[in-house]
Formats: sequence, structure tokens, C-alpha cells
Amino acid sequence: MIVKKIIAILMLIISFINTSCQERQYSTILSNNPLDVKLGDPFVLYDKQSDMYYMYGTGGVANGFVVYSSSDLVNWENKSVVYTSNQDRSWGTKDFWAPEVYQYNDRYYMFYSAHWKNNPNNELENYKIGVAVSNSPLGPFEDMTGGPLFDPGYPIIDANVYFSEDGRLYLYYSRCCYKHSVDSEISTWAIDRGMYDNIEESWIYGVELKSDFSGIIGEPVLLLRPPLKMKDKQSEWESRSVTSGEINRRWTEGSYLFKHNDVYYMMYSANYFAGENYAVGYATSNYPLGLFEKSDNNPVLEKNTNKGGVVTGTGHNSLLRDKNGKTWCVYHGRTSITGDERVVFMDPLHIDNKGNLSVEGPTVKSNFQ
Repeated sequence: MIVKKIIAILMLIISFINTSCQERQYSTILSNNPLDVKLGDPFVLYDKQSDMYYMYGTGGVANGFVVYSSSDLVNWENKSVVYTSNQDRSWGTKDFWAPEVYQYNDRYYMFYSAHWKNNPNNELENYKIGVAVSNSPLGPFEDMTGGPLFDPGYPIIDANVYFSEDGRLYLYYSRCCYKHSVDSEISTWAIDRGMYDNIEESWIYGVELKSDFSGIIGEPVLLLRPPLKMKDKQSEWESRSVTSGEINRRWTEGSYLFKHNDVYYMMYSANYFAGENYAVGYATSNYPLGLFEKSDNNPVLEKNTNKGGVVTGTGHNSLLRDKNGKTWCVYHGRTSITGDERVVFMDPLHIDNKGNLSVEGPTVKSNFQ
């Protein structure tokens, strides 16, 4: 009897060790972060025709965009420059940011932000959104027209497109902080302490998009903005760039919309994109153009240096549903090793049976720290 108990205990110990080893191996596989891809604002497209993944983002080339390819989401190869402003119909002059590429009607469309050359008042931030098209995810992408998609009268960045089941298309973007001073309890708090003269903000808008990507339908709708009140549950984490004395701006940018169980989820980034407090939250709605309610669980992705980790500046995410049906949160961040350079991370994203969204990150390779 005693021998049987000892054998049973030994078997349990062996099982625990094997399970722990499997979990560590599984964790290592999931945590291939940071990827050897030096891009900001990453976006990954899975292309069924080539059975390959293609990653686009900010950086890698001046006044344009590059593409990385992978067959396994682990090993990535810089393939080529896929878009350059050195073309006849280019309207942008600098600051080519946040490309997202969609396959639509057998062609590939790149939405991106850039500084518009039509700038009679010499604005420092004259950003607009453009669309370029290609027959291949490897490019080359050519601008559809000689100008931006539309001009709302203020600088805009970070285009994201949602393809609705009813065939309608929706464009989401961020109004820049530039010359957009907003009064709030947070701005009053900072001004009273002599930190800044004003606080500028960026806001997220949505609008219906024409099916041929030639323009918009109707007027843009304000969907998300930083909180006005100090007691707002979102105020602390969305105001860290101001309250830490980092800069006089509060951001709501880098939106990404998707639908799950008849609920529309909008992920977004807050705080200074070049700072350690850049973080991700989300909001939900029953309709693609709102009203959106921010989650009490925010932020769902943020720095981990205050918990003994090495990652800061986590933000501007997109999502990828891989060919096996797994959903990944794709984002950029910085580490104690990479310094100020933005590198790409991918971590699993989950939604529980109550509709709560979570991200398993930020993670890093076991041998990275």
C-alpha cells in the first residue's frame, strides 16, 4: 500500500515537471518578442494566395514604406520598398506613417498618413490620409490620385478601415493634437501648477467610406477622446504623459476596429508615442459609428518595467487572425536593450465569455532579459 502511494506521488511529480516544461516551451514559442523587425505602427496581412504573412509599418525607408514577409510569424525577411513618394501622383512630402494594407476585389490597397505638400499656411503638421494600390502585397503601391482621400480641415493620421458584413466600409482616423487645445480638469490641474500653458488633444473619428475608396460619405463622427474629469476611470492612465511632466499633449490614436459576437470593439492608444507611457485600451459599441464606451479594464497593454520587466512604450496595435484561427495583437514597443528604437511585438489576444478583452503581454524571449 505504501509502495503504491509512493509510486502515485512520483507519477504526479513527473507529470507536474513535464507540464511545467511544456508550459515553459509553449511560453517561449509564444514569446518570440521582440521580433527582429524595427518598425512602428505594425500591421500584418495574411495573403491566402501566397500563403504568406506580410508586415508593414512606419520606418525602414525615408519617405515610403517597406514590407517584411514570413511563413510562420516567427522569422521575418525584409523584402523590399513597397511604396515611395518618388512617383508622379505622390502628394506627401515627409512623415510617412502607419500603413495598413487590405486585399479588396483582387487588389491590395494601402492606407497611410503623410505631410501634404499643399500647405499655404506653412503648418508644422499638415497630415492627411492617402490610398495607394497594387496588384501584389509586395508592391509597388501607386497612389490612386494626386491628393489625400479627403480634407476635414485639420491634420489627421492613423487610418483604419472596417469592412462591414452589409458591404459598407468605414474609415477611422485620429485628429492630431496640433493646435487643438482642449479645456478639462486635467488641463486646469497642469496649468495651475505652471507645467504648461495649455493641453492639446487628439480625438478619434469615424466616417463611412466610398466603396471605390475615392472619398467619404457624410460627415465624420467623434467617437473617442481623452476624459474631461479627473474622477473618470480612464483619466489616470490616459493622462500620464501630462501628469508625469513629459509633454503638454493627450493622445487618442492608433484605432483598430473589429467585431466579436455582435459587439464592435475599438482598440486605441493613449499617451506620448515616443514615451514610456504609451499604452492601449479599448471601447465597445453596438454600432460601427458609436456610441463607444471605454472598458473598465483599461489599459489592456502597457509598460511592465514597474513590475520588473524591460518593455515600455507599448502601442499603436492592430490585430491578426492567423491561418489557424488564432488572434494576435500586433504592436510596437521598446526595451532596455533596443533603447529608443521601436520594434514589433506579437502577443495573443483573448475575449472571455463576458466580452472582456485581454492581451497576453508584453512578453519577451526567455533569453532576452
